[in-house]
Amino acid sequence: MTHESIRVGVIGAGANTRLHHIPKLQAIAGVEVVSVCNRSRASSERVAQEFNIPKVYDHWWELVEADDTNAIVIGTWPYMHKTLTLAALAADKHVLCEARMAMNAAEAEEMLEEAQARPHLTAQIVPSPFTLRVDKTVKRLIAEGYLGDLLAIEARAGSQFLNPDAPLHWRQDMDLSGFNVMTMGIWYEALLRWVGEATQVVALGKTFVKLRRDEATGVMKPARVPEHITVLADMACGAQLTLTISAVTGLAGADGVYLFGSQGTLYFSGGKLFGGRKGDAALQEIDIPAHEVGGWRVEEEFVNSIRGQETITHTSFADGVKYMQFTEAVARSRAEGQAIALPL
Repeated sequence: MTHESIRVGVIGAGANTRLHHIPKLQAIAGVEVVSVCNRSRASSERVAQEFNIPKVYDHWWELVEADDTNAIVIGTWPYMHKTLTLAALAADKHVLCEARMAMNAAEAEEMLEEAQARPHLTAQIVPSPFTLRVDKTVKRLIAEGYLGDLLAIEARAGSQFLNPDAPLHWRQDMDLSGFNVMTMGIWYEALLRWVGEATQVVALGKTFVKLRRDEATGVMKPARVPEHITVLADMACGAQLTLTISAVTGLAGADGVYLFGSQGTLYFSGGKLFGGRKGDAALQEIDIPAHEVGGWRVEEEFVNSIRGQETITHTSFADGVKYMQFTEAVARSRAEGQAIALPL
């Protein structure tokens, strides 16, 4: 559909959708955001007014079924991702779905199966953005043997003190977020790009504040998503991964990932890449060549794929299933107290 206009409907206009998806789609020639449906009529109308979107729908299914769109952006929380994706695909519409992909691996696999049954449609998950700038350089250095044999990976994120009085965030509500834990899936997705998937995981996690107040209702609800989690994993590439994500490690320093090899070390943090080889005294920042510098181009990739000009890489439903399987394996390991093999 190279010459056909792309008419987009938006379901769930959260922060990322308003910051990125809507304005960046509107900036592409031949693309129009024609409708929106948020959690309430009032919030939908505010978004419509802000971005000059002509149509507001009261119910998501009305937006999906309407003939004024041929592509749907899903910006809701994960608990709605499968339902909305399947409905959009059944209506023969392209799908851009916010991360994380789904509540669990089974939902993600169902989404992938439905997308594969409609190869003429584009199906894309919003990617992990943290490492986009350096991804190509990291992969090149690994391929060139900068690390030698990759032996160990250490990743950690979180540098805040526990806030016991904060209201329940949707990410802490398993009914809305499923098995997803803080930024765990986002970091694992980045590692998938660099070194491939895990083959076995063992995990421990802890929730310190068991009940938090729901902002919408004022009712105390259980907070079952871990506030601190450590995952050990065997990787298909032969390395061992240690991944710690936390909301309780105050003053722990910047988030980052170390790749330790037999001949060298790479370290990513704050959008920058550092490295050193055997014999070096310390890590030094690595310049990212201009032709390797990556960045956010989600909406452009989505549109190009619809027009037959590009294949989805950031992020395909197939890769989304991989990180959702990892996420579920972590949850199973925590619950069962044993190692879980991947793929599930």
